Parts: sequence; structure tokens; C-alpha cells
Amino acid sequence: MDLVTPGIGLIFWTSLIFLLLLVILRIFAWKPILNAVKNREASIKSALDSAEKAKEEMKKLLTKNEEIMQKARGERDLLMKDAREVKEKIINEAKEKAQAEAAKILESARQNIKNEKNAAINEIRAQVATLSIEIAEKILREKLAKDKDQDALISRLVDDIKIN
Repeated sequence: MDLVTPGIGLIFWTSLIFLLLLVILRIFAWKPILNAVKNREASIKSALDSAEKAKEEMKKLLTKNEEIMQKARGERDLLMKDAREVKEKIINEAKEKAQAEAAKILESARQNIKNEKNAAINEIRAQVATLSIEIAEKILREKLAKDKDQDALISRLVDDIKIN
């Protein structure tokens, strides 16, 4: 059982070495370790603060970006409205121009028809006059074929002239 029970000398030297180790660690190791932990803590805190600032900056940028998008949508809608108005104006102008051109063509066609009608009427009158003269000439030749009829017509015409 001697092996299981520690001796007084062993406990003394073990305790002395342990205390000596604690003093050496306190002098040489704990200050650098605590400084390193403090530096690490400060670094982590700085990183968290930077992350929070970056998060707030991102929120501001998102808000600004949304405002810019709203502005761009408004300008796009305005441009689309203007484009529709210009399109409608061009279409209306084209319709009016086409209607005016159609009216001009119709008026020109009516005038041509009127001119053709007048020309046809004048030609028909000329033909009727020519035919009337030819018919009258044929009738007179037939009636005045005899000398006696010619003398009667001449005397009647002379009497008419004298009366007037």
C-alpha cells in the first residue's frame, strides 16, 4: 500500500513546484495572455461596431436606392405618357391630313365629273343643233322641191319682214 499513499516529501515538492509554476506563469504568461484576450475582445467589439455601422449604411443605401428607383419609375411613366400623347397627336394629324387629302381628291373628282358632264352636254347640244339643222334642211328641200312652194315661202317671209 505504500505505492498508493503519497509521502510527505512528495506532496511538499509537488506543492512547491506547483506554486513556483504559478508565480512564473503569473509573471511571464498571464499578463501577455490577458493583454491578448483584451486586445482580442477590443478587436471583436470594433468588428461588431463596424458591422453595425455597415448594416446601418446598407439600410441607408437601400432606402436611397428605393427612392432613386421610385424617381426613375416616375420619370419612366412620364416619358411613357409623353410618348403616348405624341403618338396620339401624330395619329390624329395623319388622320386629319388623310381626311383633308381625301376631301381634296373627292372635290377634284367632283370638279372633273362636272367638267366632263358640261363637256358632254355641250357636245350633245352641238350634235342636236347639227342634227336639227340637217333635219330642217332635209325638210325644206323636200317641201321646197317645187317652185310653187318656194315662191309661197318667199312671199310669206317678205310679208313677215314688212310687218316687223
